[in-house]
Amino acid sequence: MEAPPETSNPADAKPSKTRVTAPTGRFALGTASSIKKRADGAPSAELSMSRSSLTKSTLSMNAAPVQRRSSTGSAGKQQDNGTSVVAKKASPSLSDGVKKSKLVSAPAVSSKPSLEKKSSVQSERTKADSMKKSVVKPSPVSTLKKAPSVTENSNSSSSSSFRRAASNATLNSPRSPSVTSSATKKLGSRTSSMDKGSSMPTRKKSSTADSRDSRFMMLPQVDLKASDEVRLDSRGHRVRSLKQLRLTPVLEFVYLRDNRLSSLEGIEILKGVKVLDLSFNDFKLLGFEPLENCKLLQQLYLAGNQITSLATLPELPNLEFLSVAQNRLKSLCMASQPRLQVLAASRNKISTLKGFPHLPSLEHLRVEDNPLLEIPHLEAASILLVGPTLKKFNDRDLNPSEVEIAKQYPAHTAICIRDGWDFFSPELAADSTFSFLLEQWKNKLPQDLIVKKAYVDHPFEEDPCHCHFSFTNQCDDGKLVLKYQWFIGGKTPTDFVPLPEELSEVYWPKREDVGRCLKVECTPILNDVQFLPIFAVSWPVSPGTGCPKVINLTVHGDLVEGNVLSGVPEIAWCGGAPGKGVASWLRRRWNGNAVVIDGAERMEYQLTLDDIDSSLVFMYTPVTEDGVKGEPQCTMTDFVKAATPSVSSVDVVGEIIEDNIIKGKGKYFGGKEGLSKFLWFREKENGEFLLVLSNSTEYTLAKEDVGRRLKFVYVPINLEGQEGEAAYAMTDAVKKAPPKVFDLKIVGEAREGNKVSATATVTGGTEGFSRVQWFKGYSSKFSSENELEVLSTSKVSKTFRIPLSAVGYYIVAKFTPMAPDGETGQPAYAVSDDVVEMLPPSLNFLTVTGEFSEGQMLTASYGYIGGHEGNSLYSWHLHEAEDDEGSLVSEASGLLQYQVTKEAVGKFVSFKCIPIRNDGVLGEPRVFTGKDRVTPGTPTLLSFELTGEAIEGTTMVTKRRYWGGEEGETIFRWILTSSDGTQKEIEGATSSSYALSCNDIGFYISVLCEPVRSDGVHGFLVSTEESGPILPGPPTCLSLELAGPMIEGGRLTFHAEYIGGFKGDCIQEWFRLHSDGSKEKLTTDECLDLTLDDVDSRIELVFTPVRDDGLQGSSKSVLSDTILPGDPKGVDLLLPECSQDNEISPIKNYFGGKEGTGKYTWYRTKEKLDNLEPDLVASCSEVVGINLMYKPSLDDIGFYLILHWVPTRCDGEIGDPLVAVTSDPVMAAFPSVSDVQLKQKSLSLYSGAGIYYGGYEGSSLYKWYRESSDGSRHCIDGADLMTYEVTDADYSCRLLFGYIPVRSDGIVGEEMFSEPSDIILPEQLKIEALSFKGNQVERDTLSAVEQIPSNEVQQHLWSNYKKEITYQWFASIGSEVDQTFELLATQCSRSYKVRFEDIGRCLKCECSVSDVFGRSSELISAVTAPILPGKPKIEKLEIEGRGFHTNLYSVRGTYTGGKEGKSKIQWLRSMVGSPDLISIPGEIGRTYEANVDDVGYRLVVIYTPVREDGVEGQPVSASTEPIAVEPEIYKEVKQKLDNGSVKFEVLCDKDRTPKKAQVMGHLERRILEVNRKRIKVVKPGSKASFPSTEVRGTYVPPFHVELYRNDQHRFKIVVDGDNEVDLMVQTRHMRDVVILVIRGLAQKFNSTSLNSLLKIEA
Repeated sequence: MEAPPETSNPADAKPSKTRVTAPTGRFALGTASSIKKRADGAPSAELSMSRSSLTKSTLSMNAAPVQRRSSTGSAGKQQDNGTSVVAKKASPSLSDGVKKSKLVSAPAVSSKPSLEKKSSVQSERTKADSMKKSVVKPSPVSTLKKAPSVTENSNSSSSSSFRRAASNATLNSPRSPSVTSSATKKLGSRTSSMDKGSSMPTRKKSSTADSRDSRFMMLPQVDLKASDEVRLDSRGHRVRSLKQLRLTPVLEFVYLRDNRLSSLEGIEILKGVKVLDLSFNDFKLLGFEPLENCKLLQQLYLAGNQITSLATLPELPNLEFLSVAQNRLKSLCMASQPRLQVLAASRNKISTLKGFPHLPSLEHLRVEDNPLLEIPHLEAASILLVGPTLKKFNDRDLNPSEVEIAKQYPAHTAICIRDGWDFFSPELAADSTFSFLLEQWKNKLPQDLIVKKAYVDHPFEEDPCHCHFSFTNQCDDGKLVLKYQWFIGGKTPTDFVPLPEELSEVYWPKREDVGRCLKVECTPILNDVQFLPIFAVSWPVSPGTGCPKVINLTVHGDLVEGNVLSGVPEIAWCGGAPGKGVASWLRRRWNGNAVVIDGAERMEYQLTLDDIDSSLVFMYTPVTEDGVKGEPQCTMTDFVKAATPSVSSVDVVGEIIEDNIIKGKGKYFGGKEGLSKFLWFREKENGEFLLVLSNSTEYTLAKEDVGRRLKFVYVPINLEGQEGEAAYAMTDAVKKAPPKVFDLKIVGEAREGNKVSATATVTGGTEGFSRVQWFKGYSSKFSSENELEVLSTSKVSKTFRIPLSAVGYYIVAKFTPMAPDGETGQPAYAVSDDVVEMLPPSLNFLTVTGEFSEGQMLTASYGYIGGHEGNSLYSWHLHEAEDDEGSLVSEASGLLQYQVTKEAVGKFVSFKCIPIRNDGVLGEPRVFTGKDRVTPGTPTLLSFELTGEAIEGTTMVTKRRYWGGEEGETIFRWILTSSDGTQKEIEGATSSSYALSCNDIGFYISVLCEPVRSDGVHGFLVSTEESGPILPGPPTCLSLELAGPMIEGGRLTFHAEYIGGFKGDCIQEWFRLHSDGSKEKLTTDECLDLTLDDVDSRIELVFTPVRDDGLQGSSKSVLSDTILPGDPKGVDLLLPECSQDNEISPIKNYFGGKEGTGKYTWYRTKEKLDNLEPDLVASCSEVVGINLMYKPSLDDIGFYLILHWVPTRCDGEIGDPLVAVTSDPVMAAFPSVSDVQLKQKSLSLYSGAGIYYGGYEGSSLYKWYRESSDGSRHCIDGADLMTYEVTDADYSCRLLFGYIPVRSDGIVGEEMFSEPSDIILPEQLKIEALSFKGNQVERDTLSAVEQIPSNEVQQHLWSNYKKEITYQWFASIGSEVDQTFELLATQCSRSYKVRFEDIGRCLKCECSVSDVFGRSSELISAVTAPILPGKPKIEKLEIEGRGFHTNLYSVRGTYTGGKEGKSKIQWLRSMVGSPDLISIPGEIGRTYEANVDDVGYRLVVIYTPVREDGVEGQPVSASTEPIAVEPEIYKEVKQKLDNGSVKFEVLCDKDRTPKKAQVMGHLERRILEVNRKRIKVVKPGSKASFPSTEVRGTYVPPFHVELYRNDQHRFKIVVDGDNEVDLMVQTRHMRDVVILVIRGLAQKFNSTSLNSLLKIEA
């Protein structure tokens, strides 16, 4: 995709974001002064001919390119398909061409088709001066080709090109200064060639180049490159209809500007178009409906047409940029454009904001040069209409004061503006908008119903928002009901959607409503007649404060004693999460302070007696879920009243038995109780009741009451004497007195296990089945049954056996008498004299259950008596015979169970129990002995496996676990299995191990084992898995030993044990080793005869095993002892028990004279050797030491140690060697670990290490711990390796490594810990590189951009642990060779705005990032290239001056962009209401002295900033208010104009020679007479002559008055081409009065009335 060619986007422009840049002022050159000068000797006919020739197209330059314009009206760059070449013949200059043709070339910039009107012809000299003073920069590149011939076709095709080229010749583009002086020459050439042209008329153009906006915008960059398939460029091809073009749906970029299109018919095929340029065509009353298909359209250019309305422009969902500048729009009414970011509507006729569309994404709005600008605070109105997305207005950032002004308007202002309300100042806006809405609502409501107020409170999140509507009903008839409906809208008061359930006066904004406007519609219903609704809108919902508050607090419930009150708060949470508030109730007496009620902290409270005549205060404090408390609120009730007296739960207490006292009771309620009434009635036989007692709650049952019921009546009465409703209770029929007990006693001894009985005398008739119940108590005196503990249920039996639980307590008997009819009397109680005594501890039985067999579980049980049992003693014993003492089984001591072990087989098992009371008293022990001996278990192998590699020469060993008595001679059978499955048993292989031989190669081997108990009982046969196939081993000499006496004359032979396939011809070599270390080869025979030469030497045999295939194995050597003539002998040699690292001291006895220094050799062997022949030991063992003392090492564990001792006499004679072997293998030490360390391998990887000791290490355990800052340690789950990789949970903690040593046999040692590591911190944050974003140019903003490393670790750290990034800027000092940087102390942010003083200096930015752990990364810096000066720019341009035509005006502005050079200044005039600018020749300085020609015009200055190196910036303009007449002159002119006829005395030059200077001596007096009809210059009469009229004429054009800028006393009156006169007055004041009076009287012939400028009525 590509942007329009005339657009120049910066390098960093983003495609998705529209950036708009334009000059701050307007620049256009208008026509020159309309004053015409008389040409010397030129007849009027020639002038007429020249004028008529201007209406014809005679220029043959159809090949000349046309300068394109941007959609906003500025000149663009020359197109690629232009034909600008160097002219073959130099064109005449503009001034030359004008002189020859007597024509003027300025009308090209007029706002009317000036080429066709006579009045547009200009003065030659004036126009030439104007063109020379143009601000167009010359360029040697752009020239125009001269037309070679003039034909009809060329004339016809070049007419429009001529108009556009002529327009461009006088219009300087602020962005592209490529229009050159050669273009001026081109215009002059065209002008001179017009006399030769044909008479073909020129096509009229309704809009000229001068009417186009000169500003320039940066457009959204869609794409930089596009193929021809998606791009169509037909600019300037005079296309009249889209049907002439090949439009396809795939087109994305369509440029059709500078054509003659007037209809969009056919555009609907462009379904994929993204950029559509239709600028500068003939669109007028355009129907935009065909654009509805262009859903992907992003940029639409419609500038430079005659469009009057956008009402039919459809909603385009992707439109981002719309230019409608330089049209005839009167408003911006159109459909909503949801994604529009830039709207350029400058230079239209927009005068109202009514119907302004909804543009939710608009960022930049431009409406310059529209009548709309006369509206005060237009920028504030735009902010209200667009909303918070608006960033720029008329190419400037939003004015903060306008933003603040916008906030002063009511929320509904935007709605009113769209409906046509005239924008007012904020002070009057509230009343004015409300009146505007009332006018709209007037027809919706009845005449008598008047709206008084309609507004909505400012809404806050989760805070109730109230709407306020009030009406006045003037007729006061009927009932008015208001119905409400709430709506939610966007960021501006648009797109409202109803909230279905929000129908009250209050709405609670939600979190998702923040930033959106609210609207509420109020529908009045009067006398059941519903009228149309009115509305009110709010400002956008603001975020809540997070602090809750109570909106309303009420108490529900009747204020009567006994009722429950409920506190009901209404809470506004204001953005906080609802939590549980704090409630409390207070009681306030009359004329007293409120007191907190204890325990009343719930939302409900039940009124009590204490609350009567008090008011209650409910206090509530709202609290959010995060603990934020709001302000407490409280509410107070009225005084609580007492309830009506009443009574409930009336009952009669006591047994209804003769002679008993019963009591009536009830629960009173109803204030404080007074003298309530209590009445007792006895039931009569007829059912009536007789009053028997009053005013008493107690009544004693008499004999008369037996068999009758009693009624107790309770009449409640309060203190005030108010009587409530009576309540009563009925008793059962009164019973006669029951039987009674006397003389109750406990008979028997109070001792544990004894029987006691209760005896008593029962009165009250014949005793029936009286019952006795037994208790225990703490006291010897009875007080209450509640203090007793039950020992038995109530029984008829009167005897009782005392249980253990009664020991230490008194026995209590409860005797309940009972008559034969079942009537019971009052129970009686008897207490024992003493507490119950305890028996001595003993066992009443003892037994053992279970099978007395190996592996079975035996369980003992017994019965204990004699108080509470303490820790009785249990023990198990094994007996060889039934009557022996037996041996204690220590592992089962203190247990009631014993699992029979192997040691118990064949023995008797007994269990002994010694009873012990809890106070430590021991009883008699008791023993239980089993009747039979323990039988062994069935022989069984618990595990059985074969170990060893299946290689020849390897010894295969079986490992087994036997169970079932003492193991006997277990049977082993070794089996070989061939590859075809055939098995055979190895003969003679009956042990638990077997050495593989060469005959076994290729077979699989397994073992069958039949366990055998020592008594010959066989178990089940068990087999191992097959191992193999057996491979041949390398030729190896397993052992090599020398044979033969080591004495001179003896013969030495050797024994070599060979494995490794079939043996071949092995090699043996004999060497003699001398004492000096030299070696001598003797022979290769199989034996060696020792000679005299061998004495005091040693013989070495080197044996090289060779397989039958010739493969040689590793050589093995054996070294003999020194050859001696004889050996002494040793007697005894014993080795004690040995363990790892414990030094062994052998026990030895020597025989054979005085012992000298013997020779000792220590060997180790896996199997214990029965035959300790020295040679055999040497051949089967490994030498491990040569000293008398030997300390077993780790390698010796599990081996037997053999000491070979060669006894030596003191004279050096050596005896026969003696050999001893240890009785048991070397034992391993207890496992332990030392020097446990923690090492850091990398930033995130740690490893643990320790030195293990204690045998061979097994699968030791490793643990990792995390130690927090408070010292607590936590084991890390899953961290069980020697290495540990740090995780996020470890940061800020320390790591420890735990090492638990485990020996190879499973024994576990003590865990040891390493020292804690340093505090674990992650890798420091890093910045890989630092770069700059932005142009390194003055005034531009540089932003430092840090590049984060791409690895996952840094990405993770940046996203989780980054705290802040710090920046510091520096500026360079000195040259590039010796460059240093000084600190810019205040520049500590990411961005830095380049200053003027930075030009030529390098900037450096240092950046570092800190993490949450307080660490900062290394500083990284980047240095810019030397800062370049910015593009010249002038800001805050203004014109200073008082505003009168006699004042001096000066231009002032702020220049930026390097050092200012010779900037260009041009002063112009502008008529009020007209866009045309009139250049003031020669006024190019910073000051300008106004004159009478400026009256009524605005002074405009165009300032083109120029840098000292000649680079030009954008021109900027400023203007004054219309220049007024100086007050004193104004009064004098007005007076003379009121008279209507005036005479002035003036001077006239007698000598009219042009080059002669005027002096007062050549001046003559004249009378200037002016009135409303004519003007006359009269020469006064003298003595020699009469008065004569020199000049006479009317004010009909071309009448005008001219000033001389270099002479403030002279002026010229031009009546027509033949009549003109130069006059002079004494002062400038008089000149100004004369000219203003003449122009005032001639006002009806002028296009602008001077009287209107002077505010004089005609």
